[in-house]
Amino acid sequence: MFETYDDVRRFMADADIGMVDLKYTDLWGRWHHVTFPSARFTPELLEDGVGFDGSAVGLRGIESGDMVLIPDLASGARDPFAEVATLSFLCTTLESEHRRPFSDDPRNVARRAEAYLRESGIATESHWGPEFEFFVFDEVRFENGVNRSSYRIESREGGWGQTGHGRPVDLAGGYHAIAPKDQLNDLRTEISLLLEGMGVPIKYHHHEVGGPGQVEIETQLVGLAEAADMAMLVKYVAKMVAQRHGQTATFMPKPLFGVAGSGMHFHQHLLRDGVNLFHDDKGYGGLSKLAHQYVAGLLTHAPALLALTNPSTNSYRRLVPGYEAPVNVFFSVGNRSAAVRIPGYTNRPEATRIEFRPPDATCNPYLAVAAQLMAGLDGIRRKLDPTEAGFGPIDEDIFSWPEERRSQVGRLPATLEEALAALEADHAFLLEGGVFTEQLVERWVRHKREKEAQAVRTRPHPYEVMMYFDV
Repeated sequence: MFETYDDVRRFMADADIGMVDLKYTDLWGRWHHVTFPSARFTPELLEDGVGFDGSAVGLRGIESGDMVLIPDLASGARDPFAEVATLSFLCTTLESEHRRPFSDDPRNVARRAEAYLRESGIATESHWGPEFEFFVFDEVRFENGVNRSSYRIESREGGWGQTGHGRPVDLAGGYHAIAPKDQLNDLRTEISLLLEGMGVPIKYHHHEVGGPGQVEIETQLVGLAEAADMAMLVKYVAKMVAQRHGQTATFMPKPLFGVAGSGMHFHQHLLRDGVNLFHDDKGYGGLSKLAHQYVAGLLTHAPALLALTNPSTNSYRRLVPGYEAPVNVFFSVGNRSAAVRIPGYTNRPEATRIEFRPPDATCNPYLAVAAQLMAGLDGIRRKLDPTEAGFGPIDEDIFSWPEERRSQVGRLPATLEEALAALEADHAFLLEGGVFTEQLVERWVRHKREKEAQAVRTRPHPYEVMMYFDV
């Protein structure tokens, strides 16, 4: 939004800005912030930054936690939810001792991936368009203790006795549902218009297939780091608008049993000087040879990628057969059970792209887009061929195949533990050009294994109690 300090100051005067808010992302993909009076926003602050404890948010160890936030002027936007007029900035994180960008700050990783792409000579930029699927509920309660574990979710669109209007959204019939079944249209519109006002280009919104409460907002394609910024903004605005209306939004992949979960599919392509390098009329799906190599890289590294793009135990409740979520490693035109789908409705060369369908919004979007790009570039660098590698294309519903035939198609990890093991064994491609560091990968795997996977694995499940209590 802004190019210079003077631009910011003029806007602050015109909009009567009272506070400035600095937002930054922790390693696990959650925002944190610090706020101060607008009078403190000076040229010296832009140079010196604002100090914070990086160890408190997982960026560094406690022995070296001092870090610095530097506002990114281009990211400036008014926060529509603050009672006092507040100007919000996303931040670059610096090491306090050397005043250089912190290597494991997720936003810095995304920027290094962009730089690596340019330095490779393969392309000058990449464009990304995440699809944001999420649920909006009226009430959520959960409890976990030594002797109890439960959750309860209520939706005004549900058919479990809460609607009162006799027109519930069917459990698998929510796709493009219309009012009066769709009771979330105005809420989606409010979210979309606020995002547009904050610089996020919205393509459209609609009710999603997963049944009561599931919605989707899709954005236009933008640059890599910008797409990750956009993902953070979408999650923030969706949650805040829902809260404003006494509801709650969740990007958890599988909050309801027996319905489709929420993904965050990433549309993507590479460009050189504005020309789409993924397009070739003669190639399968209208894809160029370079695009096929990129797809082969994504699919070759898919098991490892999922540790970053699907980094929650709940991610693998969604990645099960029968709900349009991919569980096998192949590519196809229009096939929504494919890990890589080539959209069949694009008819312009500049729109040709591929869609990586496994990811969900529990990912840190900066790490997720950077990792996907690095996998695709590895495929190009090694001149991999997806067909020779056994990745298809497959233009059939593989869930209709006999199990023996389907078992011959490579599968994605079925648990977070499997994905983490794959990342440990296969992450050299992430380290190329210093984009990721060994330290970041090690910290990621250790935290996810010890604090999340093991924490779920060692707790009795309520359904287990029902099945086995009377043994």
